[in-house]
Amino acid sequence: MSPRVKVTRSGKVRPARYKSLQWPALVWLTLVWMALWRTWTLGHLALGFVVSVLVCLAFPLPPLRVTMRPNPIACVWLVVRFMWDVIVSSVEVAKVVLRPKGLTNAIVEVDLVAPSDFVLTIVAEMTTLIPGSVALEARRSTHTLFFHVINVKTDEDVEKFRRTVLAQEQRVLRAFGSPRDPSSPEKVIL
Repeated sequence: MSPRVKVTRSGKVRPARYKSLQWPALVWLTLVWMALWRTWTLGHLALGFVVSVLVCLAFPLPPLRVTMRPNPIACVWLVVRFMWDVIVSSVEVAKVVLRPKGLTNAIVEVDLVAPSDFVLTIVAEMTTLIPGSVALEARRSTHTLFFHVINVKTDEDVEKFRRTVLAQEQRVLRAFGSPRDPSSPEKVIL
């Protein structure tokens, strides 16, 4: 999401102010406040809402554009496959830790297909949560992720990891694609 700009009367270009109070952000921050305090009273709800308003005024966010349409079956498959990947990767990491002979690591660059910041974030986070890899950098301009991956010995291992990340991206696109989004699963070539 690129920043919006505004042209003043004098012709000078400057960043436009974002709408400070957005209902989804206020609701979410209030729920986080309630969860942190673990007290579900009307007084805490009101105080959480006031704190949410102050936070949104102090730190205005870019406008939230929610254009995704979750696909329930694809979401379930995304979670099931993610859990399977966590289990399999945990076993592989345990083997590597118990026999650390010849352990080699690599920094792997993965260019994502989708031009969505949401997809970039979800793929980076889900891949990082799977043991054996950590997201080091995310470049929004090129939609490129860089990962530190353990137990990479050959170029074939690097390509295998890239294919794993791209498959994860496709599952995220199927689960959260949007008909108006160019990264929608209907428009992505598999």
